[in-house]
Amino acid sequence: MTAETLTSLDRRTLRERALNALRLAIISGQYRPGDHLGEVELAGRLGVSRGTVREALRHLQQEGLVTPSARGMLRVRSHSATEVRELFQVRAALEGLAVRLIIASPKRRAAVAALRGALADLNEQHGDFMAHVEADKAFHLLLCELSGNSMLATAWRQLAGRIRVTIMARGEGQAALMSGDYHAPIVDSIEAGDVNRAVEVLEQHMEAAAERLASG
Repeated sequence: MTAETLTSLDRRTLRERALNALRLAIISGQYRPGDHLGEVELAGRLGVSRGTVREALRHLQQEGLVTPSARGMLRVRSHSATEVRELFQVRAALEGLAVRLIIASPKRRAAVAALRGALADLNEQHGDFMAHVEADKAFHLLLCELSGNSMLATAWRQLAGRIRVTIMARGEGQAALMSGDYHAPIVDSIEAGDVNRAVEVLEQHMEAAAERLASG
Protein backbone atom coordinates (compact mmCIF):
# COMPACT_ATOMS: atom_id res chain seq x y z
CA MET A 1 0.00 0.00 0.00
CA THR A 2 1.44 3.37 -1.00
CA ALA A 3 1.65 6.52 1.08
CA GLU A 4 -0.72 8.20 -1.37
CA THR A 5 -3.35 5.51 -0.72
CA LEU A 6 -2.94 5.87 3.04
CA THR A 7 -3.48 9.64 2.78
CA SER A 8 -6.64 9.07 0.75
CA LEU A 9 -8.04 6.67 3.32
CA ASP A 10 -7.27 9.12 6.12
CA ARG A 11 -9.06 11.97 4.35
CA ARG A 12 -12.11 9.76 3.84
CA THR A 13 -12.12 8.85 7.52
CA LEU A 14 -11.97 12.51 8.55
CA ARG A 15 -14.79 13.37 6.18
CA GLU A 16 -16.99 10.61 7.59
CA ARG A 17 -16.24 11.64 11.16
CA ALA A 18 -17.02 15.27 10.39
CA LEU A 19 -20.23 14.27 8.60
CA ASN A 20 -21.39 12.07 11.48
CA ALA A 21 -20.56 14.73 14.08
CA LEU A 22 -22.42 17.47 12.20
CA ARG A 23 -25.41 15.26 11.47
CA LEU A 24 -25.66 14.30 15.16
CA ALA A 25 -25.39 17.95 16.23
CA ILE A 26 -28.30 18.85 13.94
CA ILE A 27 -30.66 15.97 14.69
CA SER A 28 -30.02 16.20 18.45
CA GLY A 29 -30.99 19.88 18.46
CA GLN A 30 -27.53 21.29 19.23
CA TYR A 31 -27.98 23.32 16.06
CA ARG A 32 -31.56 24.47 15.63
CA PRO A 33 -33.48 25.15 12.38
CA GLY A 34 -32.29 28.46 10.95
CA ASP A 35 -28.86 28.36 12.66
CA HIS A 36 -26.01 29.30 10.33
CA LEU A 37 -23.18 26.81 9.87
CA GLY A 38 -19.91 28.62 9.29
CA GLU A 39 -17.08 26.59 7.78
CA VAL A 40 -14.35 28.34 9.78
CA GLU A 41 -16.09 27.87 13.13
CA LEU A 42 -17.01 24.24 12.44
CA ALA A 43 -13.51 23.41 11.19
CA GLY A 44 -12.06 24.81 14.42
CA ARG A 45 -14.46 22.87 16.61
CA LEU A 46 -13.93 19.61 14.77
CA GLY A 47 -10.20 20.03 14.25
CA VAL A 48 -10.41 19.44 10.49
CA SER A 49 -9.87 21.54 7.37
CA ARG A 50 -12.50 23.83 5.87
CA GLY A 51 -12.50 21.58 2.81
CA THR A 52 -13.48 18.58 4.95
CA VAL A 53 -16.29 20.58 6.55
CA ARG A 54 -17.42 21.79 3.14
CA GLU A 55 -17.69 18.19 1.88
CA ALA A 56 -19.67 17.16 4.97
CA LEU A 57 -22.05 20.11 4.62
CA ARG A 58 -22.57 19.33 0.94
CA HIS A 59 -23.60 15.80 1.91
CA LEU A 60 -25.98 17.11 4.58
CA GLN A 61 -27.49 19.43 1.98
CA GLN A 62 -28.21 16.39 -0.17
CA GLU A 63 -29.88 14.75 2.83
CA GLY A 64 -32.13 17.78 3.24
CA LEU A 65 -30.80 18.80 6.66
CA VAL A 66 -28.91 21.89 5.44
CA THR A 67 -29.93 24.57 2.96
CA PRO A 68 -28.44 27.84 1.60
CA SER A 69 -29.68 31.08 3.14
CA ALA A 70 -30.43 34.29 1.24
CA ARG A 71 -26.87 35.46 1.90
CA GLY A 72 -25.40 32.27 0.52
CA MET A 73 -24.39 30.81 3.89
CA LEU A 74 -25.57 27.35 4.81
CA ARG A 75 -28.03 26.95 7.65
CA VAL A 76 -29.98 24.15 9.32
CA ARG A 77 -33.10 23.60 7.28
CA SER A 78 -36.42 24.74 8.70
CA HIS A 79 -39.40 22.93 7.20
CA SER A 80 -42.49 24.92 6.34
CA ALA A 81 -45.95 23.74 7.35
CA THR A 82 -46.51 22.51 3.78
CA GLU A 83 -43.24 20.57 3.78
CA VAL A 84 -44.10 18.96 7.14
CA ARG A 85 -47.45 17.78 5.77
CA GLU A 86 -45.78 16.47 2.59
CA LEU A 87 -43.16 14.65 4.66
CA PHE A 88 -45.82 12.85 6.67
CA GLN A 89 -47.83 12.04 3.55
CA VAL A 90 -44.79 10.21 2.21
CA ARG A 91 -44.34 8.47 5.56
CA ALA A 92 -47.97 7.36 5.47
CA ALA A 93 -47.51 5.92 1.98
CA LEU A 94 -44.35 4.01 2.95
CA GLU A 95 -45.65 2.71 6.24
CA GLY A 96 -49.05 1.90 4.73
CA LEU A 97 -47.26 -0.36 2.26
CA ALA A 98 -45.28 -1.89 5.14
CA VAL A 99 -48.52 -2.69 6.98
CA ARG A 100 -50.00 -4.37 3.89
CA LEU A 101 -46.87 -6.49 3.38
CA ILE A 102 -46.69 -7.54 7.03
CA ILE A 103 -50.34 -8.63 7.09
CA ALA A 104 -49.81 -10.66 3.90
CA SER A 105 -46.65 -12.27 5.28
CA PRO A 106 -46.52 -15.75 6.86
CA LYS A 107 -44.30 -14.13 9.52
CA ARG A 108 -47.05 -11.80 10.72
CA ARG A 109 -47.25 -13.32 14.20
CA ALA A 110 -43.53 -12.83 14.80
CA ALA A 111 -43.76 -9.29 13.43
CA VAL A 112 -46.57 -8.47 15.86
CA ALA A 113 -44.50 -9.78 18.77
CA ALA A 114 -41.57 -7.58 17.72
CA LEU A 115 -43.84 -4.54 17.39
CA ARG A 116 -45.33 -5.21 20.84
CA GLY A 117 -41.81 -5.04 22.23
CA ALA A 118 -41.28 -1.68 20.51
CA LEU A 119 -44.54 -0.42 22.03
CA ALA A 120 -43.32 -1.37 25.50
CA ASP A 121 -40.13 0.59 24.87
CA LEU A 122 -42.16 3.64 23.86
CA ASN A 123 -44.11 3.49 27.12
CA GLU A 124 -40.87 3.41 29.11
CA GLN A 125 -39.45 6.63 27.63
CA HIS A 126 -41.79 9.29 29.05
CA GLY A 127 -39.15 10.97 31.22
CA ASP A 128 -36.58 11.60 28.49
CA PHE A 129 -37.66 13.46 25.36
CA MET A 130 -34.64 12.48 23.26
CA ALA A 131 -35.02 8.82 24.23
CA HIS A 132 -38.71 9.08 23.41
CA VAL A 133 -37.95 10.47 19.95
CA GLU A 134 -35.50 7.63 19.34
CA ALA A 135 -37.99 5.00 20.51
CA ASP A 136 -40.66 6.46 18.23
CA LYS A 137 -38.26 6.39 15.30
CA ALA A 138 -37.28 2.81 16.14
CA PHE A 139 -40.92 1.66 16.13
CA HIS A 140 -41.67 3.11 12.71
CA LEU A 141 -38.40 1.92 11.20
CA LEU A 142 -39.06 -1.57 12.59
CA LEU A 143 -42.48 -1.50 10.95
CA CYS A 144 -40.78 -0.88 7.61
CA GLU A 145 -38.04 -3.46 8.19
CA LEU A 146 -40.59 -6.15 9.10
CA SER A 147 -42.25 -5.63 5.72
CA GLY A 148 -39.42 -7.64 4.19
CA ASN A 149 -38.94 -4.98 1.51
CA SER A 150 -35.40 -3.62 1.85
CA MET A 151 -36.01 -0.73 -0.57
CA LEU A 152 -38.95 0.43 1.52
CA ALA A 153 -36.81 0.46 4.67
CA THR A 154 -34.03 2.31 2.85
CA ALA A 155 -36.46 4.95 1.60
CA TRP A 156 -37.73 5.48 5.16
CA ARG A 157 -34.19 5.87 6.53
CA GLN A 158 -33.54 8.62 3.99
CA LEU A 159 -36.35 10.62 5.60
CA ALA A 160 -35.28 9.90 9.19
CA GLY A 161 -33.09 12.99 9.59
CA ARG A 162 -35.81 15.36 8.41
CA ILE A 163 -38.39 13.65 10.60
CA ARG A 164 -36.25 13.97 13.70
CA VAL A 165 -35.28 17.60 13.02
CA THR A 166 -38.96 18.47 12.55
CA ILE A 167 -39.94 16.84 15.84
CA MET A 168 -37.01 18.34 17.76
CA ALA A 169 -37.83 21.82 16.44
CA ARG A 170 -41.36 21.63 17.83
CA GLY A 171 -40.25 20.61 21.33
CA GLU A 172 -41.55 18.31 24.01
CA GLY A 173 -45.20 19.18 23.43
CA GLN A 174 -45.26 16.40 20.83
CA ALA A 175 -44.59 13.60 23.35
CA ALA A 176 -48.27 12.59 23.54
CA LEU A 177 -48.12 11.44 19.91
CA MET A 178 -45.19 9.15 20.68
CA SER A 179 -46.64 6.99 23.46
CA GLY A 180 -46.96 3.24 23.12
CA ASP A 181 -50.70 3.46 23.78
CA TYR A 182 -51.11 5.89 20.88
CA HIS A 183 -49.34 3.46 18.54
CA ALA A 184 -51.07 0.31 19.83
CA PRO A 185 -54.10 0.45 17.45
CA ILE A 186 -51.70 0.07 14.51
CA VAL A 187 -50.34 -3.17 15.94
CA ASP A 188 -53.81 -4.38 16.98
CA SER A 189 -55.05 -4.00 13.41
CA ILE A 190 -52.03 -5.86 12.02
CA GLU A 191 -52.59 -8.67 14.50
CA ALA A 192 -56.24 -8.90 13.45
CA GLY A 193 -55.21 -9.06 9.79
CA ASP A 194 -57.49 -6.15 8.93
CA VAL A 195 -55.66 -4.37 6.11
CA ASN A 196 -58.17 -1.58 5.61
CA ARG A 197 -58.37 -0.78 9.31
CA ALA A 198 -54.58 -0.95 9.76
CA VAL A 199 -53.95 1.47 6.88
CA GLU A 200 -56.75 3.78 8.07
CA VAL A 201 -55.34 3.91 11.61
CA LEU A 202 -51.84 4.54 10.31
CA GLU A 203 -52.98 7.35 8.00
CA GLN A 204 -54.92 8.98 10.84
CA HIS A 205 -51.84 8.70 13.03
CA MET A 206 -49.68 10.44 10.42
CA GLU A 207 -52.28 13.11 9.65
CA ALA A 208 -52.63 14.00 13.34
CA ALA A 209 -48.86 14.19 13.80
CA ALA A 210 -48.44 16.31 10.68
CA GLU A 211 -51.10 18.81 11.70
CA ARG A 212 -49.71 19.17 15.20
CA LEU A 213 -46.15 19.61 13.98
CA ALA A 214 -47.14 21.93 11.14
CA SER A 215 -48.95 24.26 13.52
CA GLY A 216 -46.37 23.99 16.31
